[in-house]
Amino acid sequence: MFDYLLSKEQLKIRDEARDLVKWVPRQMILDMDADKIKFPKEFLSEAGKRNLLGCRYPKQWGGRGMDWVTTCMLTEEIGTLGYEFACVFGVGGELVCDAIMLHGTDEQKEKYVKPLLRGDIFAAECLTEPRGGSDFFGATTKAEDMGDYFLINGQKRFIVGGEGADFFLLYAKTDFDPKTKPQKSITAFIVDRGPGVETKYLYGLMGCRGGGTARLVFKDVKVPKANIVGKLNGAFDVFNTMMIPERLGTAAMTIGAARPALEVATSYTSRRKAFGQIIAQFEGVSFQVAEAVMLLDAARSMAYVTARAVDSGVDMNRIRRMVSESKKFITEACQKVVHNAMQVCGGIGYTNVLPIERIHRDIRLASIWTGTSEVMSMIIAHEWYQEHFLAKAAGLTRDYALDAAEAEAADEIIYE
Repeated sequence: MFDYLLSKEQLKIRDEARDLVKWVPRQMILDMDADKIKFPKEFLSEAGKRNLLGCRYPKQWGGRGMDWVTTCMLTEEIGTLGYEFACVFGVGGELVCDAIMLHGTDEQKEKYVKPLLRGDIFAAECLTEPRGGSDFFGATTKAEDMGDYFLINGQKRFIVGGEGADFFLLYAKTDFDPKTKPQKSITAFIVDRGPGVETKYLYGLMGCRGGGTARLVFKDVKVPKANIVGKLNGAFDVFNTMMIPERLGTAAMTIGAARPALEVATSYTSRRKAFGQIIAQFEGVSFQVAEAVMLLDAARSMAYVTARAVDSGVDMNRIRRMVSESKKFITEACQKVVHNAMQVCGGIGYTNVLPIERIHRDIRLASIWTGTSEVMSMIIAHEWYQEHFLAKAAGLTRDYALDAAEAEAADEIIYE
């Protein structure tokens, strides 16, 4: 985040985050990319000890009482280590915590949030299923009411922390009446790792390795009713609020993940010579670096404005549009940043002599997970059209179509 937009307290947390980044050994990064480390518990424990997990949450539950601007700044800094570090940092300390903090009970916060933010236990979110990714309401995992508890059966896949997490925020169908609207048929649960919870398959990923991304099987898992997050059949409300940490958090971490590629490329092109001169002096190189710098600054600007909107309590429909715009624009812009970085480094950028090839592999996930770019476009369009016509109906906007020289030629504008 831009230094001049941050308070002294936020700058202090930024420096603490940078100290954590310096603490991480190079070998941890390499071992995660090689899948030698299946899940970085040591990193998350250290982040918890430094009180950097969940900085938005009240101090009584282990947070630091900060805001979304601080969270975006912090997430960007963590992302510089590698995209997967930010993924595991955010999934537990932001996504799962957010659901419990906004919809859970004090007992759930005491039992799960406090130790998670201390780095003593780890969490994962179980949303995606083998038969559906973006189709959240098509969930087939079932939770049957057995009186004193629910019995859960089903599968979830692409679960970051599926290998390594101690408990899961899981969405399951609880109303089986075919006449019930899908939005009213799903419940969110806290499910502890235990009998019936099996990590069935670890994915061989193109990038973002070392986060324990797995398929999980739940077979006759008993979950007490006290572990319902929010209301029975009320997961739609939980899901709606989760879109902010999922998508704004993803946007912020992507900025951090792209930063090292630009920095490496800047250093390399400042020293590499061709045709008797430093290649940064060639416009074909420097203009690509300039474009990358511009895109990163634009991405930060969008993240900051959206974070401020969330912190200010702006109307949720507008927040939904702004978060979706941020997620789509920032993830795609940052992929272009990394592309440019690799391009100006030439062949050596395509090897593992430089980290750009790993960053390139990792960051490709950004426009897929937590909602694809296509889903973001769908939401943006939906919210924008609504916003436009509501403003028009309220007489808040000028009819700009009438400002044309031949605006009276109504017969020339054919709609059907």
